[in-house]
Amino acid sequence: MTQSIDLLADISAFCRRHGLAESTFGRLAVNDGKFVARLRAGGRVRHQTLVHVQAFLASSAVQPLRTVAVGRMPAGAGARDAARAAPGDAAGLAGLNTQARTGSTIGATASDTLSATRFRFYDNRQKYLLFVNTCSEKSVIARRVGLELANLRPRPPAVRVFDAGVGDGTVLTRVMREMHRRFATLPFYIVGKEISLEDVRLTLEKMPDRFFEHPASVLVLTNLSYAESPWLLPRSVADASSMVWQELALTGTTAHEFEQQITELDPFLARNWTVRTSPITGNPLYERPVVLVIYRDDYRFLLNDTIPRRGAVRADYDLVIASQPYRLRVPARSKADRVLAPLARSLGPGGRLLGIHARGADPGLDLVQRIWPGENPYTSDRHDVLKALKTSLGSAAHNLHFNAYADGRSIFRYDMHTLPTEIGNSIGTSTLFAAWNAAVYVAQIEDQRLNEVLADGRYLEATREVLREHGGLWFQDESFVVSRSRN
Repeated sequence: MTQSIDLLADISAFCRRHGLAESTFGRLAVNDGKFVARLRAGGRVRHQTLVHVQAFLASSAVQPLRTVAVGRMPAGAGARDAARAAPGDAAGLAGLNTQARTGSTIGATASDTLSATRFRFYDNRQKYLLFVNTCSEKSVIARRVGLELANLRPRPPAVRVFDAGVGDGTVLTRVMREMHRRFATLPFYIVGKEISLEDVRLTLEKMPDRFFEHPASVLVLTNLSYAESPWLLPRSVADASSMVWQELALTGTTAHEFEQQITELDPFLARNWTVRTSPITGNPLYERPVVLVIYRDDYRFLLNDTIPRRGAVRADYDLVIASQPYRLRVPARSKADRVLAPLARSLGPGGRLLGIHARGADPGLDLVQRIWPGENPYTSDRHDVLKALKTSLGSAAHNLHFNAYADGRSIFRYDMHTLPTEIGNSIGTSTLFAAWNAAVYVAQIEDQRLNEVLADGRYLEATREVLREHGGLWFQDESFVVSRSRN
């Protein structure tokens, strides 16, 4: 604990001295923009990570970032970054949205450009951790995905699932449990896309029990973009030639043995699951494409036709999970072109893509609009998104079905956890803070605007009023399904 406190003090001083955001420090020091926030939340620091951070603190590695002018970027760098972001990662979409809002100045320094564009909503680890631990969204989404499993008709050799944003693995782990209940005797082929090193580690920490309960499983994690990850193949020749393909065949028969072997992947992840900051958007892009394949060695024979081979991967997914894969304020056409269209193309016969995003029209939006009247981050609903997706797919949409469903089936609610006695005449400050954080997290309010209202305290009174009027705080998500014909 003392070591973590001292390290945080050193990092804070370093960031003040160099004018860096803590997320930028994390990306530069250990290739993880969420590192400092996780450390503040009490996260452990591995010895190798500590060595990297201390080495960075002692170096001047940050200097080139702060002095290189945009006009003097290496030839072709902008084009490469634009091409890398083009397939439509949430990072790329966030950058497009922020760049359109703030504009850019030719000749500005790279640090100025990053200051204007580096905000990525999902990189704020403290908001994320507080939201996840105080709201029921992940469990509710996992149940919604579980209902979709009843519509699947898997074909040999395996049930094939793609998660278009694994995060910390909470949703995926729960879905895998439900998959085991429904398809206990079938092999699983599960691919998860995630660019965050820390989230990959958190996901892997949850997997030993999954390999124990369902041994006929192949788990694949990759940092590739939406247009690449379903097929585990980079689109550019240069990226394809530098791709790292790593297989781990787990030995033993216990979850403890599996955990030991998965933990030993940490040096590999730290070395290869690296990112760099785009000088165009300020968002992280993979340094090199990585594919990590994990399965049990004693089931290798049974899984022979399920284990992917480099350069010979098919998509044909039975289920694609696209939960909150894009920023709310991004235009519907961008959401369709860059995220949903590649995922829809990856569906196999009878495959289903389940899309989920925040809807608004709930107490959370009520709270946000009391501080920022007229604020509405929900720029496109499921009908707009599906219409744009049909246009984006063109002729490829002919054998797909686009199901927006009625509100009663599409819309679902999740709540902030509160005790019955917490919402009354006197509401505790910690409850108010948690509710405010959840509201601005879901509405994706930028830090700059948050800082402006935190000074006067109005937000606490507004939060108290909303909690009393609605008897708590809850939010609405909406879902839609794109399915491919079975023939």
